[in-house]
Amino acid sequence: MDISAGIQSSLAGRYASALFELASEAGTVTAVESDLVKLSGALSESDDLRSATTNPQLSRSAQGEAIAAVGKHLGLADLTNSFLGVLASNRRLSALPDMIAAFQTIAAAQRGEVTAAVSSAHPLSDSQLATLKDKLTAREGRTVMLSADVDPDLLGGLVVTIGSQRIDASIRTRLNSLSQAMKA
Repeated sequence: MDISAGIQSSLAGRYASALFELASEAGTVTAVESDLVKLSGALSESDDLRSATTNPQLSRSAQGEAIAAVGKHLGLADLTNSFLGVLASNRRLSALPDMIAAFQTIAAAQRGEVTAAVSSAHPLSDSQLATLKDKLTAREGRTVMLSADVDPDLLGGLVVTIGSQRIDASIRTRLNSLSQAMKA
């Protein structure tokens, strides 16, 4: 499995890589990924859960009990619950959001997917998003998953970010370039 050095060099990436390898061996990558999506949603919705995972005053056992209760409530798989237990005992629950993101990146790369963030001045229609996805998939040679947002400051056009590549076809950038050219 080819995992980028950037992911492997971070603490979150090392834990996510280990979890991915265990899930691959057990054939439960999809189940673990689904569990992590549920857990991410719970973290974003619950201030108490976020506090329990980041509060240094809570003991390891208290954090472990809290995260085990959350895992039971969410119906998480045994491997995911074991992973959370290891994080609690190692006092690494505070890095859980980064680990979830790293796991999703690893799983997507394994499936041959890449994520593209698209910003536009106005909301794009479903057909525009489908066309953009098709063109980016052809350009990248692998499946592109789009996440779209609206940025009125762009004035028009698009800004597409795929990994470390940025394609900026916004009117704001063109106007700024024109302004710089006229100053010279």
